[in-house]
Amino acid sequence: MASQRTSRPASTQQTFGSALLVTGTEQLIAERIVAERVTAARRAEPSAEVTKVVAVELEGNRFAELTGGSLFAAASIVVVEDLANLSQDLFDAVLATAKDPGPELCLTLVHGGGQKGKGLLDKLKKAKVEVAEAAPVKAWELPRWVSTEARRLRIQMDAEAAQALVDAVGHDLRALAGAVSQLGSDWQDQTITAAMIQRYFAGRADVTSFAVADDIMAGNPGQALEKLRWALSTGVAHVLVTSAVANSLRGLGKYLDARSARLPEGQLAREVGVPPWKLKDLSRLSRSWSAEGISQAVQAVAKADAQVKGAASDPDFALEQMLLAIDRAHRVGRD
Repeated sequence: MASQRTSRPASTQQTFGSALLVTGTEQLIAERIVAERVTAARRAEPSAEVTKVVAVELEGNRFAELTGGSLFAAASIVVVEDLANLSQDLFDAVLATAKDPGPELCLTLVHGGGQKGKGLLDKLKKAKVEVAEAAPVKAWELPRWVSTEARRLRIQMDAEAAQALVDAVGHDLRALAGAVSQLGSDWQDQTITAAMIQRYFAGRADVTSFAVADDIMAGNPGQALEKLRWALSTGVAHVLVTSAVANSLRGLGKYLDARSARLPEGQLAREVGVPPWKLKDLSRLSRSWSAEGISQAVQAVAKADAQVKGAASDPDFALEQMLLAIDRAHRVGRD
């Protein structure tokens, strides 16, 4: 039976015997929707087998094998990510399964936004498969989002502090979430105020993680390294730097993919997930970056992100090596 679009939280919805389409450019929100659904399904059926797979890996009968039941578990939880790159040969199979998952299957399909794979999206929506939107949070809604994030983590933070955090960190949700978590860890059982945030992020008005990202993306590794060292010395969390650089690379990658469609400026900005004024910066950067270079740079950021979260003994050095690796990747485009 096809699932219906609903606004109820995933944790209260039927999980097995249903399919959910998660679509939108905001990766953090999409990840949380998927995680909440998987958790709800495992709560309903603790013995269920969980499989997460990228769409391009679904070759041959792989999708049928994953969704057709398991020899080792009575129920299956299947998450298919990056649906935009699903082979067209599998469109009919995915659509048929999403329309009628069967009582022992919890199916989640994740599409990161954009025009690629839109034909399948339209068919899924027409079949009334349940849809969860992972749309970017508008700039004026970010303080409220920060307040909600603080409540989710049981951190006390007033509205003025939420606005101060947005002013200090920027508009990247992952960076904001990391900052809220860090503040809560450093000031446990205290109400976070704007004054605390201003002290915590002292010096960030001139040197932020986004300033580091801007310099390395523009091909200025010397300036990026200088700003990185100053930022770290003033208390900027390592994870905020990797998050800012990753956000810049994602935006440029989406721009390179979408610009050939010759869309109007407003629509192009929505496809890329940036405000319209940011398109000029992306256009300038695109002249010296190649798709291969971006791919290499993303790998460097992923490695550094793992290192600063505990895989390396010297997180400062890990970030410096990341910037140098990104500069080498940038030269792939320039050369």
